[in-house]
Amino acid sequence: MTLDIATVSTPIGPITLIARDGKLVGLEFSARKDRVRWLRKRLTDHLGEFDTREHKDPAGAATRLRRYFAGDSNALDDQPVELHGTEFERSVWKQLKRIPTGRTISYRTLAERVGQPSAARAVGGANGRNPIALFVPCHRVIAADGTLGGYGGGLDRKRQLLKLEGALEPTLL
Repeated sequence: MTLDIATVSTPIGPITLIARDGKLVGLEFSARKDRVRWLRKRLTDHLGEFDTREHKDPAGAATRLRRYFAGDSNALDDQPVELHGTEFERSVWKQLKRIPTGRTISYRTLAERVGQPSAARAVGGANGRNPIALFVPCHRVIAADGTLGGYGGGLDRKRQLLKLEGALEPTLL
């Protein structure tokens, strides 16, 4: 199997996208040099072994990313995706897609929405295993006390994304 891959320059650093059959299957924010190898390792468990080929716009995701960073807050909403995970993870990711741009919810609220009110930590774990962060917007989940909580792409990146979406007030220096 051969998957389409591209790395897109964005205001928050390079984002590597992987797609198959017109659906986004993986995304890596990391500026690390081995990000493609890291993404391959994460996807192989669900997809099996695969080759990659450079593609200008895998599943249209690169175009959607550019629109998003240019100010189109809904640009990522209609991206076709293929998600692989446990039933619980998929239920969390489905709820993440329902959080409107510019809004945040707590890990506890997200746990309640998936019918597991005492599973806030498990929700955090599912967020951390989200293979398509940004398109499945786990950055919109924050701690109950209003702090950012965690983020696989780094808290700086999470803060930038939430500011871009209008979910955080700008800070004056």
